[in-house]
Amino acid sequence: MMPPNHLSPDDPRAWLNRAKGNLALAKSGITEAYLEDLCFEAQQAAEKAIKAVMIRRNIEFPYVHDLARLLSILEAQGESVPLMVRKAEELTRYALITRYPGFARPVSAQEHAEAVAIAEEVIQWAEERI
Repeated sequence: MMPPNHLSPDDPRAWLNRAKGNLALAKSGITEAYLEDLCFEAQQAAEKAIKAVMIRRNIEFPYVHDLARLLSILEAQGESVPLMVRKAEELTRYALITRYPGFARPVSAQEHAEAVAIAEEVIQWAEERI
């Protein structure tokens, strides 16, 4: 399967396509990959989906991994953020402390499954807005 064509970076669909690619990696179950790395892909999926909504609404965003900050910016601009999407804030840790050896305890299979489920919800929410 081939990834979709590249779109202009100011097209929210470009960001959503990348989010879906990150989600596919997060769900891949590659046995050689650490769950921490797969959770980072889930975090990236959620981050890019949120930024896609921001682009759709013409909201400038900082290039940060802090999903709470990004969602707060969206809410300040009048976007309703449901509780399941707000749970994406939990994924921020996968972009920060779990990316490198020794900074956090290993991620469990349950935590990985939860990260993927949250990322899927965020992407679905974003798709409905784009």
